[in-house]
Amino acid sequence: MKAQLQKKEKTKQKMEKLKIKEAIIVEGRDDTIAVNRAVDGLTIETHGFGIKKETWQLIEKACNQQGIIIFTDPDYSGEEIRRRITAKFPEAGQAFLPRAQATKKGDIGIENAEPEDILEALKKARCTVRDGENIFSEADLFQAGLTGREDSRQRRENLGRILGIGYGNGRALLNKLNKFSISREDFAEAVKELGE
Repeated sequence: MKAQLQKKEKTKQKMEKLKIKEAIIVEGRDDTIAVNRAVDGLTIETHGFGIKKETWQLIEKACNQQGIIIFTDPDYSGEEIRRRITAKFPEAGQAFLPRAQATKKGDIGIENAEPEDILEALKKARCTVRDGENIFSEADLFQAGLTGREDSRQRRENLGRILGIGYGNGRALLNKLNKFSISREDFAEAVKELGE
């Protein structure tokens, strides 16, 4: 009887997964398994840097039909793959996972993350849609303590987690703030959450 109740509870949890309409671009099979534990959605695996022609065509088809979210590992390789895909599909959504949430026994990857962390990252996915005038400047970062302080690196990491835009040095963070749809209000609220 107890086993049946546990099975029913697991089935209910699976049914309640958030459905993601966009195709989620990940690096490999283990990432797909981790994402599928967290959400109900289609994944496309790049299998590292050597993205095959067929995979590019599949990504393009998904982008045109349902949209895509790039969700690569928070390491150098993952960021390079993200750059390559973003260059071809600048309208892609971007989901980021902090390194701490994607690291297990020294291994960094989406496959190491807890389902709730993956879900949160995908909920916060941002699109690079802003063109034209930049609304954030280096002065904004300095005033918020995101540059120029001993703890600025940690503050940038925490701000990236709060806003769902990932970590970046000062220049990279400024670029993300201006390219993603981050409002002044969202920024101020996230900085307030950081505290002094």
